[in-house]
Amino acid sequence: MEFEDVLNEYLYHCEAKGFTPKTMKNKRQEYKQLKQYLNEKRGIDQLENITVFDLKSYVRLKQKDGLKPQSIVSMFKMVSAFFSWCEKEGYIKENIAKKVDTPKVPKKLIQGFSVAEVQAMIDAYSYKNYLETRNKAIVAMLADCGLRSIEIRGLLSKNVNGITILVNGKGNKERNVFISPALKRILIKYERFKREYFQDKLSSDHYFLSYTGTSLSHVALDNIIKEAGRRAKIKNESVRVSPHTLRHFFAVQTLTKGNLDLHSLSLLLGHSEVSTTQRYLASMSHEQLQIKAISSSPLMNMR
Repeated sequence: MEFEDVLNEYLYHCEAKGFTPKTMKNKRQEYKQLKQYLNEKRGIDQLENITVFDLKSYVRLKQKDGLKPQSIVSMFKMVSAFFSWCEKEGYIKENIAKKVDTPKVPKKLIQGFSVAEVQAMIDAYSYKNYLETRNKAIVAMLADCGLRSIEIRGLLSKNVNGITILVNGKGNKERNVFISPALKRILIKYERFKREYFQDKLSSDHYFLSYTGTSLSHVALDNIIKEAGRRAKIKNESVRVSPHTLRHFFAVQTLTKGNLDLHSLSLLLGHSEVSTTQRYLASMSHEQLQIKAISSSPLMNMR
């Protein structure tokens, strides 16, 4: 059975399952490299001729090329997913990718924003025009709702209601997050500016729009957050100024300052596994853990 033919079938399977365009792009790119390697370096074009040794050799090549362990692990997950599907379809007897070891990824603690830094980032943008107000609202929503980059860019106006936001998350799974009074005040101002700015212009149904009325790109959103960091003079080199760091800020603050349990936070973040949410616990500072421990103290709560 031709490897390329089975690959194409699998890619259509992934599209039918609702994988995002970004995920499909990454998969196509990785499978193209794998196919090229097997064909040119190993002389293989048939699925059943691929062995464990071929895949191990492919991983070693990635290591020699200087790919970081995390990148190799992420890459090989896509390879393993393909062979797992082939096994389920009966095209191969077993998923040979299971027998391939990938590099161990060193655990790194996520360095997060402080409350003062996030407040400074929100304050970095003014209410003087549409774009400034939009950017303030974006920073505030990321920090107060913990949305992913793709979720805030894909957010539709009809899904932002009085006190809730309907979010279309990974795998097209929908969830509700909640708008605090502090965030609502900023959103009211943003919506006012938005109505005035686009009153005679055609625009997308997305909630956050570019100055031309289209949805925001990944680069545009990233630049908005980076500019907020520059204006707020965040100089801590260990903190990555990005939308994801604001999502991390939301998670840690909710765990340390709020009364939310880990399972509820997992639902708000749109994690399919609580273990994913638990990673945020590892990044808590000593002071944050102290606050959490004291607030949870049985004796303190007996008073």
